[in-house]
Amino acid sequence: MLGTLVNTGTVLVGSTVGILLKRRFPPRVQEVAMQAVGAVTLLIGLQMGLAADSGRKIIVVLLSLVGGAILGEALDIQGALDRLGQRLERRFARPGDDQFARAFVTASLLFCVGPMTILGAIQDGLQGDATLLFTKAVLDGIASTAIAASLGFGTYFAAGTVFLYQGALTLAAAGVREVMTPAIVQAVTATGGLMIACLAVNIWGLAALRVANMLPGLLLAGVLTWTLEWAAAFF
Repeated sequence: MLGTLVNTGTVLVGSTVGILLKRRFPPRVQEVAMQAVGAVTLLIGLQMGLAADSGRKIIVVLLSLVGGAILGEALDIQGALDRLGQRLERRFARPGDDQFARAFVTASLLFCVGPMTILGAIQDGLQGDATLLFTKAVLDGIASTAIAASLGFGTYFAAGTVFLYQGALTLAAAGVREVMTPAIVQAVTATGGLMIACLAVNIWGLAALRVANMLPGLLLAGVLTWTLEWAAAFF
């Protein structure tokens, strides 16, 4: 859990710095800071997406994203996150802060969507090696500063999302050790990378993609790849 604790701390520190900077920087500076975060987010997403380096892997990613989106829409994951953000907004938002829910949802997705979270938690849980999560903690700290400076106080509550989600994955890591083959890692990486690229579009305000509803695609990517590996062993 060390990596998750450090990651939670960097989000809190970054959010605090962002809130303090918000009072000193004009909106245009906040806007360009968010644009920079979006650019780096897109770069990370595309780099991860390139893990799908063959036709079969691309098909797996496509099926995972489409199937995951359909399942996510049925479960209304995005709606649940939005409603949670709105409840937190009503309970904790400061007067005049009309972007609380957006800050919470954007930061939570950015910090928790993607194989760096999953693989880092597994590595920390199974081997006690938090190196990957320490790297992620630095990135999340920088991103939380920019998001908090632009969108406000809601970013603080994303630290709770990181702690609960990432911590749960760390504790459950032993149960998935046997199925995390290199091919599954690649499929999950590519699928999560495209989700992160979609999140960059949201950060820039170009669209309102329901990225949270794609989250089941991460599980589907693993299941489909495992199924193909199992089938290849018999046929």
